[in-house]
Amino acid sequence: MAKLRMSSAEMVARARARIREIETPDLIARLGEPGLVVVDIRDIRERRRTGWIPGSIHAPRGMVEFWVDPESPYFKEVFGQDGASYVFHCASGWRSALTVATLQEMGFEAAHLREGFSTWAAEGGPVERPADGP
Repeated sequence: MAKLRMSSAEMVARARARIREIETPDLIARLGEPGLVVVDIRDIRERRRTGWIPGSIHAPRGMVEFWVDPESPYFKEVFGQDGASYVFHCASGWRSALTVATLQEMGFEAAHLREGFSTWAAEGGPVERPADGP
């Protein structure tokens, strides 16, 4: 296989250099803040297996750009709220960094949870789980 021009790690590093990152304790402290929208982009199976941040919305990674675009037939009203503060997260902060960098290029302002959901429970963040178990 030919060597890639850029590794995925380099893509993430470049994204992180130009986006706003939020530390886990800071997002925990902001939970319940009016206008805060926490967006979980993990696969639905990840959410089911490990739980999710209470009140977060799920936006599958493959649909995010279409859901935030008001001109897209897939636009979701949750992304059209004036004055909302959006924080995206995945499991470790890699996918969400790339997502937020792309959204920023589109003109959609958002931040991401630097370490993702991986440190959420250990840092004291509340976790919601499916009613019927993992």
